Amino acid sequence: MSWQFPQRPGFGSAGRLIQVRSNFFPVQSLPQLPIHHYEVVITPEVPPVKNRRVYQLWEDEALLSGELNGVRPVFDGRKNVYSSRPLPLTADAGEFTVDYYDDDDPSSKKRGPKKFKLVLTKIGEINMQRLGLFLEGRIGETPLDAIVALDILLRHRPSLIYTTVGRCFYTPDSAATIANGAQLWQGFHQSIRPSQGQMLINLDVSATAFYQPGPVVEMAARILGKISASDLRAPISEKDRIKLEKTMKGLKVVVTHRGHIRRKYRITRITSAPASRTTFTLGDSGKEETVANYFLTKYNTTLYYSHLPCLLVGDPAKAVYLPMEVCEVVAGQRHLRKLNERQTAEMIKFTCQPPHVRSNKISAGITILQQRDNEYLNEFGVQIGHEMAIVNARVLPAPAISYHPASKEPVITPREGAWNLRDKMVAQGVSIRSWSVVAFGSEADYPVGAIQKFITLLVQTCEECGVFIQNRQPPISYANPFGNVEKTLIDAYMVAGNSFQERPQIIVCILPNTGVPLYAEIKRVSDTVIGIATQCIQAKHMFAAKRQYCANVCLKMNVKLGGMNSFLSNAQLPFVSERPTIVFGADVTHPAPGSASNQSIAALVGSMDAQCSRYAAAIRVQKGRQEVIQDLASMVVELLKTFYQTCGAKPERILFFRDGISEGQFSDVLRAEVEAIRNACTTLEIGYRPTVTFVVVQKRHHARFFPIRKEDSDRSGNVLPGTVIESGITHPSEFDFYLCSHPGLQGTSKPTHYHVLHDENRFNPDALQELTYRLCYLYCRATRSVSVCPPAYYAHLVAARARFHATGEGWFEGGTSEWAPGINSVASSIAGSSMAGGVGVLPPGANGSGIAALSASIAGISLGNGGGVGVGGGIPGLSPPPVGVIGSGAAGIGGGLKPPGVPGVVLGGPGGAAGVGGLAKRTSMSSLVSRGSRGGLFAGAKSEAAESTASGFRVMQYGVVKSELASVMWYM
Repeated sequence: MSWQFPQRPGFGSAGRLIQVRSNFFPVQSLPQLPIHHYEVVITPEVPPVKNRRVYQLWEDEALLSGELNGVRPVFDGRKNVYSSRPLPLTADAGEFTVDYYDDDDPSSKKRGPKKFKLVLTKIGEINMQRLGLFLEGRIGETPLDAIVALDILLRHRPSLIYTTVGRCFYTPDSAATIANGAQLWQGFHQSIRPSQGQMLINLDVSATAFYQPGPVVEMAARILGKISASDLRAPISEKDRIKLEKTMKGLKVVVTHRGHIRRKYRITRITSAPASRTTFTLGDSGKEETVANYFLTKYNTTLYYSHLPCLLVGDPAKAVYLPMEVCEVVAGQRHLRKLNERQTAEMIKFTCQPPHVRSNKISAGITILQQRDNEYLNEFGVQIGHEMAIVNARVLPAPAISYHPASKEPVITPREGAWNLRDKMVAQGVSIRSWSVVAFGSEADYPVGAIQKFITLLVQTCEECGVFIQNRQPPISYANPFGNVEKTLIDAYMVAGNSFQERPQIIVCILPNTGVPLYAEIKRVSDTVIGIATQCIQAKHMFAAKRQYCANVCLKMNVKLGGMNSFLSNAQLPFVSERPTIVFGADVTHPAPGSASNQSIAALVGSMDAQCSRYAAAIRVQKGRQEVIQDLASMVVELLKTFYQTCGAKPERILFFRDGISEGQFSDVLRAEVEAIRNACTTLEIGYRPTVTFVVVQKRHHARFFPIRKEDSDRSGNVLPGTVIESGITHPSEFDFYLCSHPGLQGTSKPTHYHVLHDENRFNPDALQELTYRLCYLYCRATRSVSVCPPAYYAHLVAARARFHATGEGWFEGGTSEWAPGINSVASSIAGSSMAGGVGVLPPGANGSGIAALSASIAGISLGNGGGVGVGGGIPGLSPPPVGVIGSGAAGIGGGLKPPGVPGVVLGGPGGAAGVGGLAKRTSMSSLVSRGSRGGLFAGAKSEAAESTASGFRVMQYGVVKSELASVMWYM
């Protein structure tokens, strides 16, 4: 099979034609002659920043002496040098010596220069004519060598002036201080992109966090939440010491107590004892001396902060101790660790700029980066336009969204990507009979009256929206937010069950206004230990509850318990509704910088109906930093089986939205993952070969669009939802487009880039663009269109939720039993990839604690008949049938159930949201023969529609919504 990316099948015509400005600047002239490529080796090896200084010293001297004959080469800071003309080297090679004085070390003048050797060797010449042919679409292979050479040319001059991080240039001018000893620097992102007939410079404003330079004691005070160092009057606790060490480890500091000798060190750790009690062996005498006394006798310096710990710097074996007050943080050190909540909020505020402000800053950036009157560009014959590119765009019409027919307004066409639930009832509403409320705080924090007032408004709003709550006064309990969350939720579960004599469906949790760890632990326990939906609410929203907020909570609760909020008519999703089609979304999340984990999490979701309103999921853990999904074939098998059982048909077409990969990974990911999809289909049935379209979804880019006319903008000044751009700045010949599908809230809207890498379904541009845009109106927990198509969005949420579960014991590291080996083997039941058939299996006698063989799903995935209830002796009240699995509703089980390992009453109930009474026995997949099948696993997977009649179910046939089917259970 050829893996060449498909060519653009033309341009779309749907929608209203407009023009927008984009943050791309045209390269008006390109080098016509070949560019000469050299390798440079600088010894001894030093970091790229110092490498660039050494190279620049050589270039300046060579230009002055005439050794270069006026040629101005450019350098990438590592090993590559490019020139417009051949360098005057003997036999295309040369060796030079460079004297280097360290500007940061004043004593280096006395010691003399450091000698560096620079060796240049010619590698070859780059044919720039091939680039012209590629831009015209006459050749398909991307001339990466020419594009890289141009990129280095454009980056060379700014790299000499500004602090470089990746493709961005930063300056401390206008830096803003944020919490915990960090500051934000502004800068610009710059890259060069090929487009139709020309090269473009993509320029965008950027910001990143650096450590704030200055006295270490001041930084320590900020890290600990103090205003200044004067607040550090008492010794710090061990908890605070660990916090300091975690933040400051690896930082470069410079000493201030030795006059002009300002030596630099790197922090290794923070001592446990203060400077007044930290001792070391003094020279050859063997005498033990404290750091505080040593500084007093050696430097005549009395330490004001002798009660604070010391910094252990450099090689730990040499035990060099420095008091904090004699050290300063070196400027220009990037903050690599993940920002905390407060820092993140301050960064968002700092970077959030209205479109017109961002546009003006970008326009100024082309001058700030000195891309005008640049001697290096002149040397290569390159000229840059200084006006943003104006490109053609189209605004696609919004779809008509359907709600329950009994609504006063059953169908609505949103304006500017947003609507509300006024006069509307959800398409399928659940009935909530058994639930409870937990407030994580004291009664003084959350008075009972305030909670009851909120519950009353929530119940009223739910009923107006078509979600019926039979028991309006759930039991309310209080819990310590720093206490045992598992015990708290199990107690709440039992209280609800005893109060209503029915298996609880959901627990509403009221949380303090901050605290991701508490939220993560609640989700871990509810998803993987108890098996119940939870709805978290911030206290500030409870106290100031509004009907609109309660309506949003209602949407979440409804889908978590098996309902459907809204849908689009079949006529608006022809690709999905005309023939059995599954829409996949896939993502891989990697450990955050500084995280102890070395594992990545892969998530796959798949649509389970013709409205793309319900999804099932599969999850795997794989080796960290690997972007290709290693076990994709088995994940696809799971979801294809689920689709067949749910819809009664095999997918004839597959649309695969893949999130999270960069352009350099396109070929490898495409080859591996399309082959995995093919293998999955063949595994299910020999000769089964649905047509596949593979689309990459990219949000990590720097393209921005600015409306030219007021009527083409929304009230925030951004482009309108539905704005699609497919020419002027897109790939010269491949099938890609930018889509801004969401309304702007604050700042400048970021469009999503969709790039088709494989297309057996032969989409035309209008069909794919309209399908993608309409899907963005089906995000189940909002009354707004979203910025990324929901399959990719859901996959991202699934992977993020699995990351929360990683903190639980027995999940990643503790799964030693063959019944609990970690995420991989239980992912089917955890992910609830069981809209009508996922199985969570426990051995006889196991208690199921800590794994997800329960009626919960981390992704909130559908729990229909057969949805993930543990089979085995560990759950009292349930006995495993001889064959198959236990059938259940989305939110309840007929029969007895109690939380695993919890003594007390066994709860019974008539069923869940789908109204399932009793326990439905399902024949095993392998023992069934499907009518009309030709063999393979599909032949052993009788359709849900045929099977469900015996147990009293009516299940959705393809393209028909049946309210009795339990729907998506999104745990969000």
